[in-house]
Amino acid sequence: MAIAIFGAGCFWGVEAFFERLNGVTDTTVGYTGGFIENPTYEQVRSGRTGHAESIRITFDPKVLTYEELVEYFLEAHDPTSRNRQGEDVGHQYRSVIFHTNEAQKQLAASKINEWESREIFKRPIVTEVVPASTFYEAEEYHQQYVKKYGAACSAV
Repeated sequence: MAIAIFGAGCFWGVEAFFERLNGVTDTTVGYTGGFIENPTYEQVRSGRTGHAESIRITFDPKVLTYEELVEYFLEAHDPTSRNRQGEDVGHQYRSVIFHTNEAQKQLAASKINEWESREIFKRPIVTEVVPASTFYEAEEYHQQYVKKYGAACSAV
């Protein structure tokens, strides 16, 4: 199994999008990329922690490649919108790929460059590609939110 970590706005809808993919074995929503240890949802939501609402995806690379996941990530949200997805506004909703190794970093950058050269979007892609840091799992009520409550946010 392998791990991918993405931030693409409100994590509820992002999780619902990725968990349906063949090859994804587990999803966990949480917070990463900031400077506060063990942040709460309220702290992250305030926009003052540096963290992004994120999803950690465990996947079988024999069934679903990291490259395919990056493509799905770019399709799942608006990667041309800086610090905003739908009605969710702030650095905590940024478009970001948290790479766990050099191969992921290179592949993510290459895929973004490929999509830019194909002019898939009318505006430039602003997705950040940064090293993964500590991933803090969100509170239990956020996990599998769409399955539990049947509602998502505006991001997906």
